[in-house]
Amino acid sequence: MLINMTELLSVAERFDFAVPAFNIGTGQLLKAVMDTCEALNAPVILAIHPEELKFQGDAFAAQCLYAAHHSRVPCVIHMDHGDKIEDMLKAIRLGFTSVMIDASHLPFEQNVAITKQVVALAHPLNISVEAELGTIGSTEGDMEKASGEIIYTDPGMAAEFVRLTDCDCLAIAIGTAHGIYPKGFVPELKLDLLSEIKGQVSVPLVLHGGSSNSDAEIAESIRRGVRKINISSDVKDAYYQELRLTLRDLVVREPFALYPASMQAAKRIIKEKIELFNAQDKIKHYKD
Repeated sequence: MLINMTELLSVAERFDFAVPAFNIGTGQLLKAVMDTCEALNAPVILAIHPEELKFQGDAFAAQCLYAAHHSRVPCVIHMDHGDKIEDMLKAIRLGFTSVMIDASHLPFEQNVAITKQVVALAHPLNISVEAELGTIGSTEGDMEKASGEIIYTDPGMAAEFVRLTDCDCLAIAIGTAHGIYPKGFVPELKLDLLSEIKGQVSVPLVLHGGSSNSDAEIAESIRRGVRKINISSDVKDAYYQELRLTLRDLVVREPFALYPASMQAAKRIIKEKIELFNAQDKIKHYKD
């Protein structure tokens, strides 16, 4: 069941859970995500970064759309971290139901201006728009290539940003970073800041860099109002660590022999995240 982000997250707001946004850079990861969500009756956001789409080709969007249309699971096809209008236009043409314009690296006024431009393009087509205020940190090897420094979201500026742009959900910076954290580094979310932002912002809040944070902090962030959490590195790390073992131990050439163990490893993490986000058994709250 294909829907947009506004429809998806309005139910999460009502029933106090977060919807996982899994980055799906390959058909194997797409299948692992969809199989697990269907088994757990969980809604899902299929997030595709512009670099993932460039690598896979435009036909990959059609594969995701087919999966969504032929599933009872509520699905959003989401352009993740596009930073150019061209990224938004391409996603719109390919049938995405949600786009993220990430202009968080720009001054506030410029971030507002480009976000308003994307909203004006997307809303008439029933496509939702996610924006970001504040900057989320980046670890080595991270696809997003964000700043290594976290600039925390200001609650008052967040409320003004939403008012000025009419964006549908807002990614905030409260202490997470994209990618896998270095060994020995223990991140700490500013949960009181999250509560302040939630008290002033009317749209659903998004947490990027959700990999490697403690389960307790993630669960508390959901209790305090986060409704979408992006997961990429944790799933991909499990997938490719298992693939390395397969390549080390077996002589295989066929994809159907090479990837099943990796897909099972990915499914274990996907299941853990769905249950941590309290998203299992929630499709009953959506109407087809």
